[in-house]
Amino acid sequence: MQAWSPEQIANRIKLDFPDDESMRISHEAIYQALYIQGRGVLKRELILCLRTGRALRAPRARSRRKTWAHVTPEALISERPAEVEDRVVPGHWEGDLIIGLERSAIGTVVERSTRFTMLVHLPREEGYRHKHTVKNGPALAGYGAITMKNALASTMSTLPEQLARSLTWDRGKEMSAHAQFKVETGIPVFFADPHSPWQRGTNENTNRLLRQYFPKGTDLSRWSAEEVEAVAHTLNSRPRAGFTLLRHRILLG
Repeated sequence: MQAWSPEQIANRIKLDFPDDESMRISHEAIYQALYIQGRGVLKRELILCLRTGRALRAPRARSRRKTWAHVTPEALISERPAEVEDRVVPGHWEGDLIIGLERSAIGTVVERSTRFTMLVHLPREEGYRHKHTVKNGPALAGYGAITMKNALASTMSTLPEQLARSLTWDRGKEMSAHAQFKVETGIPVFFADPHSPWQRGTNENTNRLLRQYFPKGTDLSRWSAEEVEAVAHTLNSRPRAGFTLLRHRILLG
């Protein structure tokens, strides 16, 4: 009736019963008791009493997770070499995932000056959606941090050193192992600012072209590594504005 929050209630009890240690409860315990009574979802009249207005309770551990904790200061796009901007020096790449049904994905990396594209095959790992899958175990969809790091390193390690200068990626957690990736390949990874797709405009445009071959709403895990490579070859071979034959030959050595 007084519109007190669980935290205010928990603190008030300490004042009302200063000498009674049994009269102690945390605000989190109050929340949990309320949600348990409602089988995980609060009744309408209780929702109105909460300032957040949320019917579901997010566990504290989940609420404390930092969405972009893997984006370290030295990996910010502002730290990227200035030569990347003018697109004169080849070897600077942009990357991201294209996502399909059932958490399927294919990695895409595009060279900024030539728009040469490489695709990263990301098959699901053994045990995906198996009835005995370990809760909170490793990601098995095919683009967990370590799996992504290994697949991307395998793809980009085929490049000559002068054509592997940097990689700019979206802020997805699939690149959480970027520090290890840099150690293994020598390629530093930089992350675009939040909600700034134009900072990876070359990659965004290429991903739209790739949807011709990998339509939205399809399971991308159906494609084999050979088929994914064939699509990359087809995309690189077809005429594209600004993608000159000379640049293509330079990139391919």
